[in-house]
Amino acid sequence: MTTADTGRTLARFARVAPASITLAVVVLVTSIATGTLWNAPASGSVWAAGVTTTIHAGRWWTPLTALFVPEDAVQLVVVLVLALTAMAGAERLLGTARTVLAFLVTGVVAIALGVLLQWAAVGLGEIWATVTEFDVTLDPTIGIVGTLVTASAFASTLWRRRIRLLTFAVVLVFVLYNGDQNNVYRLIAALLGLALGVILRRTPLRRLHRSSHGETRNLVAGIVAITAFGPLLALLPPGGFGPLSFVAMLFERPSVDVAAVMARCDVSYTSNCRTQLMMVSVQGPGPLLLSVLPLALLLLAAVGLRRGRRFALFLGIVVNAAMLVLPFTALGGDIDLEVQSVEALAPAVELLLWLFAAMLVPIASIALLIATRRQFQIHSPRAAIARFAIIVVCSFALLALAYLVAALASLTEFVPDATVGDIFASTLRRFVPAGFLSVLGTPIVPTSPLVTVLYQWVGPLFWAVFVSAVLQLYRATFTGRTVADEEHFRALLREGGGGTLGFMGTWPGNVYWFSADGESAIAYRVIGGIAITLSDPVCRPERAERTVAEFVQFCDANSWVPVFYSIHDAFLPVFAALGWPTIAVGEETLMHPQSFDMVGKPWQKVRQAHNRGIKERISTLWTTWDDLSPLIQTQIIALSEQWVSEKELPEMGFTLGGIDELKDPDVRLYLAFDPDGGLQAVTSWLPSWRDGTVVGYTIDFMRRADGSIPGIMEFIIASAAQHMRDDGIEVLSLSGAPLATKPGAGDGDDDEPSTMDRLLGFLGRTLEPAYGFASLFSFKSKFNPTYETIHMAYPDPVALPAIANALGKAYLPDANAREYVALARTLIR
Repeated sequence: MTTADTGRTLARFARVAPASITLAVVVLVTSIATGTLWNAPASGSVWAAGVTTTIHAGRWWTPLTALFVPEDAVQLVVVLVLALTAMAGAERLLGTARTVLAFLVTGVVAIALGVLLQWAAVGLGEIWATVTEFDVTLDPTIGIVGTLVTASAFASTLWRRRIRLLTFAVVLVFVLYNGDQNNVYRLIAALLGLALGVILRRTPLRRLHRSSHGETRNLVAGIVAITAFGPLLALLPPGGFGPLSFVAMLFERPSVDVAAVMARCDVSYTSNCRTQLMMVSVQGPGPLLLSVLPLALLLLAAVGLRRGRRFALFLGIVVNAAMLVLPFTALGGDIDLEVQSVEALAPAVELLLWLFAAMLVPIASIALLIATRRQFQIHSPRAAIARFAIIVVCSFALLALAYLVAALASLTEFVPDATVGDIFASTLRRFVPAGFLSVLGTPIVPTSPLVTVLYQWVGPLFWAVFVSAVLQLYRATFTGRTVADEEHFRALLREGGGGTLGFMGTWPGNVYWFSADGESAIAYRVIGGIAITLSDPVCRPERAERTVAEFVQFCDANSWVPVFYSIHDAFLPVFAALGWPTIAVGEETLMHPQSFDMVGKPWQKVRQAHNRGIKERISTLWTTWDDLSPLIQTQIIALSEQWVSEKELPEMGFTLGGIDELKDPDVRLYLAFDPDGGLQAVTSWLPSWRDGTVVGYTIDFMRRADGSIPGIMEFIIASAAQHMRDDGIEVLSLSGAPLATKPGAGDGDDDEPSTMDRLLGFLGRTLEPAYGFASLFSFKSKFNPTYETIHMAYPDPVALPAIANALGKAYLPDANAREYVALARTLIR
């Protein structure tokens, strides 16, 4: 991207989000001016809001000023990122004036209302309000959260649901786990944003329809992932105020003199030794890794839930069930509910409420997973399940046995001295996170170096194997391709449909979906959860909408993102009705043999090449691979191998065929020979049918020999067009040119190119030195073709990075590291 392109992009951003940019600048300036960039604000800051400043000191303006001054350098970075991303997106939906209004109203009212509620709660002796009474707030993110939720009222149904669910999930997790007053103010701002959005929109919101399977999975996975990160939030400063903040004990490593405790308890095992040895047993990197195991397993469950995996559903329920008992195992005997007076009743009741709140998140998560269980129906093949079970069971058995044998051989090298029963209990403890150890008996700590290493690492190693095995299980699918499927697909192709590129669906790597009645088909391949189709659906025109809808439902049920690649204009109304974005990914060049004559100046270059071929006595052969003699087959293979060997770059596939593809009996070859019988050039032609009759051919494989006459490819294509004219063929396609734009497409000034158009243009220019897409398109333009844009339709812009990755792997499935290095070297020359 050039400097000019970057400048234009920044200018457009400035026009769309002036308020967001202004906020970022103001916050940066105030952090420097007030000194919060270097030092934490004082409790009596004239800018900060809180019970002591806003009410006791009478600084009524602080709910406003607190929105423009960050608390510290870390918050400054967070605010800058959120202002230039989330708030800028909200401003695009709301407009600048309403964005400013939403920021001020939700931010100021949330802080003011929060401070008043906090002050009132202090008077009632509420624990949280009393603990946070002297804290002050400087936090622009409060207004940003309120603005984002306000803007959700102006978003599409899909994005409104996403913004609200995920924003409230994040805010609530912060409130429950971190629990300082800033988080409570953000929750109030989010609630105010809901109301303000309805007021500003003025027109009623359309009722939220039921989510698709895929969207439901994404939202459930997002919520589970957010709750997984919750315990880590309890460690953030100031922390410790939320009802779930006790989980910080899982990650805290109490300071303990290991050598002194071991020496003292080895001599005399007193009543304090159990507690002190428990603290010693969780020291070191191994137990630390085990302490984050519940969080890692919840993230692992979220990954599988997003893919619709049944195993992930069970994993999420089991982990959350374990988290239900965590308040009691982690706190151990620290819970005291003894009430000796009426005055002590209120704190006891409040403590009970906090314990219930601590159980609320896992209970709610389990309820959510059970309620949405029908969305997670994808099972792994039996072979994959068996392989998973073998890996997990064997790894557990081997690691447990290694520790057990080493420990039994060192019974006297533990503190305190261990029995056989203690060793077996200790073996089990090696695989359990620290928060659950209090229910597993008396801790023993080894002194032998070998046993100590095993003591620390057998647990983390097993769970690492478990995570890896689960990820492999998630990737296992039932997708396959049978001979019957291929014959069915070819039969439908012969009836019509699929477009000029439809025959590419028969190539290896594609699998087939068929409609319930078997009258429609789509060729696709799944890469990284993206189901990429190829060319138009194979169906009658009147069945297009139904076919696309059924395939989308099929992908949704399998937790795949459907992407329709290289579709033609005729299918665009179908995707417009679905509300899907589409982008142009290339241009197909079409010739019409029945009107082909090479007359006039526009045909001069082609005519000259054709005449030269005739003069040089070049002969041609229209045939199939099976009809060729072994000698000519060998010459074609040698010519192709020579062409490939001269390329450092990885050979592309997907929509570009090779030797294997031209061997298909339905594919026609058109060969050119010199007078001595030497092979000059090879082309292959893919058929397209209507009602069982071939009506078109699409060029695929093109190779010319070293030493062939100049213009040999122009000659062979022109000759092929003449041959097809005589055979009554209606359409000759020179195939698609990726990332190309037809002549005159960018000349108008009416429509400014979209961001995606500019990105594709940049990719085309970048890849040109490596693959010559523009040069190929220029060559095809010699034949004065008509142009038809080919498009890609996709359901969700958020999936574009994953789609791009999947397309890259589809085109370069077998590229190795050396070829990628060669590609990079070519691009930067």
